[in-house]
Amino acid sequence: LAPYRALFDDFEADLREAGGDRVVSAAGQAGLLATILAERHGLSGDAATYDAPLNADMIRVLDRRQGLPVSLSIIYVAMARRLGWVADALNTPGHVLVRIGPVDDFVIIDPFRNGVPVSADTVLNLVRDVLGPDAPLDQTYVAPMSNRMVLVRLLLNQATRAEDGGDPARALAVYERMVEIAPGNGAGWWALARLQLAAGRVEDARISLSSMLEVTRHADSRAHIVAALEALQGR
Repeated sequence: LAPYRALFDDFEADLREAGGDRVVSAAGQAGLLATILAERHGLSGDAATYDAPLNADMIRVLDRRQGLPVSLSIIYVAMARRLGWVADALNTPGHVLVRIGPVDDFVIIDPFRNGVPVSADTVLNLVRDVLGPDAPLDQTYVAPMSNRMVLVRLLLNQATRAEDGGDPARALAVYERMVEIAPGNGAGWWALARLQLAAGRVEDARISLSSMLEVTRHADSRAHIVAALEALQGR
């Protein structure tokens, strides 16, 4: 991983050389990130082969300088934080965005589109593209994600692409990693149990469902899990 750590060091050095230590406004910080990461180093979204598995692989993203919104957002946030700036990946459905600056003075940018600033109307359109034309701009859709949540989104992209590409074994391995990182993620446990059952690993599926039951509080969801466990009895 040494070459990739060195690449991050290069990004940081270029940001500092361009005056990053003296930039205090969120707009200025966002603009400098776009100038260095997108314009100078060529980081951009891969619209041509969006669903390719390599777009969710951070090593390949750094090799190619192309990736998904979530993978590129990880880089933007990491570099901003290296300079001591406030930066967070946002929980936008289907298309992760980045917020630069504190809650009372921030700019939202889109690393997939070369770090351009994003208006509230654009965010709403992104949400409605995924959730439907009548979806409101709920604040949870622009809430900052923890590092763990961002990693779960990245892994979900990897698992989805593996399964869509006919590689359930790879998808299963990714979901195993996901629940290790985020054991409270019920959806991860459910997907893991489903793939384990398809692979004939009934006991492992039972364990995954039991683990999901431990972290699930919603009554209807718990009833659904219990029904699935009962269906596995005798298998």
